[in-house]
Amino acid sequence: MNEAPTTGFRPHYGKVWLTFFRNSLVREMTFRGNFLIELVTRAFWFAAQLVLFEIIYRQVPMIRDWSRYEYFAFMATGMLINAIVEAFFMPNCANFSELIRTGNLDFVLLKPIDTQFLVSFQTVNFAMINQVLMAGVLLWYSLSQLDVAVTPGNVLAYLLLLGVGVAFFYSLMITLASTSVWLGRNQGLYDFWFYITVFARYPQNFYQTAGGEMLWFAFSFIVPILLVVTVPSRLLLHKALEPSGIVLLIAPLTTLLLLVLSRRIFQWSLNHYRSASS
Repeated sequence: MNEAPTTGFRPHYGKVWLTFFRNSLVREMTFRGNFLIELVTRAFWFAAQLVLFEIIYRQVPMIRDWSRYEYFAFMATGMLINAIVEAFFMPNCANFSELIRTGNLDFVLLKPIDTQFLVSFQTVNFAMINQVLMAGVLLWYSLSQLDVAVTPGNVLAYLLLLGVGVAFFYSLMITLASTSVWLGRNQGLYDFWFYITVFARYPQNFYQTAGGEMLWFAFSFIVPILLVVTVPSRLLLHKALEPSGIVLLIAPLTTLLLLVLSRRIFQWSLNHYRSASS
């Protein structure tokens, strides 16, 4: 089933997204108790991660070539990427199967706006924005404890690579969500997200040990999950890129390819969607 023709109408995507943002905020404030519980839960998980590695670094000064505050800067980078993805994309991609199951995807397809845009941006999880702020504070604190020269060019490159990381994980997520057209209900999305992101919680060279070489290679050069977090962290900290500076190109190029591929898969899945009325 193809998307409905726009008949010359050109929606203002920025205004549409701001409407989604405002509606999501109103919804969160309607159920304030649940919102506060989510904030506390996220804060507890954040604190637990800090305490765990604080205990570890009291026993050893370095893990591979990562000192305590360097690792905390890496952790903050991973949390920033993860929080942005979960705030803006996870609830929407997870809801795609419900749109199919209930037949509400028919109404989405009839709207004169890009279907992938509507599916991807309709809901914002404001509880995750709290984690964005906490990760930003952790990154600032870690850098303040290190003798690192933070330049505007360095920060710009870091932010661009953060965007690459967000785009990479989004493309994986929307690709998986597209399978709901055939599966009908895809509750494995959250499990898949956990299994993928758990590898990115640790720096790339942590896996360069006996028994971990296959994971290191696969998640560095085939599906560069490790690079999208490790590379911006090492760049910001002025640490040497491993195995060479060419990794600066691998993640962006792979992400661009994956974005194009995920778009094609999403559109292909819509072409095979059978509406609730058919």
